[in-house]
Amino acid sequence: MEELILIRITGEDRPGLTACIMNILASHDVDIQDIGQAVIHSTLSLGILTRVSEQRAGHVMKELLFKASELGVNIKFYPVTMNEYENWVGRQGKNRYILTVLGRRLKARQIEAVSQLIADQGLNIDAIQRLSGRASIQRPMEKTRACIQFSVRGTPRDKEGLHAELLKMSREQAIDCSFQTDNMYRRMRRLICFDMDSTLIQTEVIDELARKHGVYDQVAAITESAMRGEIDFKESFAQRCKLLKGLDISVMKDIAENLPFTEGVDRLMYVLKKYGYKIAILSGGFTYFGEYIQKKYGIDYVYANELEVDETGHLTGNYVGEVIDGRRKAELLKLIAQVEKVDLQQTIAVGDGANDLPMLAQAGLGIAFHAKPRVVANAQQSINTIGLDGVLYFLGFKDSYLDERGRE
Repeated sequence: MEELILIRITGEDRPGLTACIMNILASHDVDIQDIGQAVIHSTLSLGILTRVSEQRAGHVMKELLFKASELGVNIKFYPVTMNEYENWVGRQGKNRYILTVLGRRLKARQIEAVSQLIADQGLNIDAIQRLSGRASIQRPMEKTRACIQFSVRGTPRDKEGLHAELLKMSREQAIDCSFQTDNMYRRMRRLICFDMDSTLIQTEVIDELARKHGVYDQVAAITESAMRGEIDFKESFAQRCKLLKGLDISVMKDIAENLPFTEGVDRLMYVLKKYGYKIAILSGGFTYFGEYIQKKYGIDYVYANELEVDETGHLTGNYVGEVIDGRRKAELLKLIAQVEKVDLQQTIAVGDGANDLPMLAQAGLGIAFHAKPRVVANAQQSINTIGLDGVLYFLGFKDSYLDERGRE
């Protein structure tokens, strides 16, 4: 006969501790059914589910007790019945999800709210992992990042209701939450498409052109209306282009060289390039600025709008070719995915405006970034509390994976 015994070891961590425990188990030819270990501030928590013969069980536990005393750690043994074990095995087939929570800081009240929502949905927490690096208290960063990841199992009682509750919680608790199915696609994203204006950069370039031309108020009003989805993007684009008629194109260089890049862009681009992602800009803005950013970061694709220029080097008030609107952005995402032989479930889209919604819906992971309320409500995920490098946490990156430049 065999016994199932759960061994729990806690205490101060040190190199070789797990090896000492496993050496004893190996000497008795013990089968390992499950094992898990975590270390928080040098405190070890190690769990081992063993299957051992009745004849050897007593000897194994005795040797482990002596070794634990020698190592200065606590050890406890819990018998597990075969029915309990088989019930645990039966739960392995249940759906698995990843719930990522991020913000400038995370407090107990925020984690309590998230964990209570998980419980209310009938889900069980399998593991909690910190993705952000340890923050110094004496030398705090100017713009902090905090992120933890819950691995949960089960079937949500109300998935739509869960999404609504996460949105409400994000507003009330000043956090961002991402709820994703934990499958191979989540771990194998390959293509990421960005909107440009108010996403990669903290401005709308058409507004900057309008400012140079003295028509900022008129253009900005149309831009805001379009971003809120109150006016068709193509119509708004044509109206704004007309207001730029006569502008000398030499101003573009000055604007490009002084673009206000969004917090976290340098870090995000460095990591994405390092890990082999294909990167695209799909913008309702202008090609000149998209290509400037492309050169800066080594971006693979740029699709944006081309302004018509007359023979004197001034804007005519018209544009060349097809407008890159919401529908076209979604089409381009699919096209690039086909060219790169990437499944749509492996794609990511990030944007802030109503014209980004088709692209966000098409992607395997659509993220609304510091977006308007309508966009946040209709997007799969959203980031409103930290910089654009928060996308890395939604992809499962830990700060500890990154080298010094990636941590900046």
